[in-house]
Amino acid sequence: MVELTELRKLILGVVEKNSRIDVHELSVLLGATEIEVANELAEMEKKKVICGYHTLINWENTSDERVNAMIEVQVTPQRGEGFDRIAERIYNFSEVNAVYLMSGGYDFLILLEEKTMRAVSHFVSEKLSTIEAVRGTATHFVLKKYKDHGTVLTENKTDERMVITP
Repeated sequence: MVELTELRKLILGVVEKNSRIDVHELSVLLGATEIEVANELAEMEKKKVICGYHTLINWENTSDERVNAMIEVQVTPQRGEGFDRIAERIYNFSEVNAVYLMSGGYDFLILLEEKTMRAVSHFVSEKLSTIEAVRGTATHFVLKKYKDHGTVLTENKTDERMVITP
């Protein structure tokens, strides 16, 4: 476990919102030297505190059609291995974007992005449901994303009607 110093917390806070910021800009912003910032970033990458740098894309603003699904999964944990082995089988499917162990009425939440609802259905029926430990699934389709990873994706619409008073 990596100790989060104040500098590391500040670095993480900035790169979580803007992974494209360069080391020079980050050092100026945080009042540290470029070498300090570069070393801290390298250490956090090495220790898997920083696991990757991603771009958030609002696919609704493109001509590319995407279907996002959230799949609740109930499983029977395996003796001696718990949930980890099942989670590994699930996250190794290329279609899967995320797998979370959950508390409550189901065990895993899977986030999936596919081209069609049929592709999601195929994944659930042909791949996920065939895993021996899986007892049940419930699939929810995302109709619209308003905010994702802390970023608002919709534009505020302004009322452009003229006010008429008698």
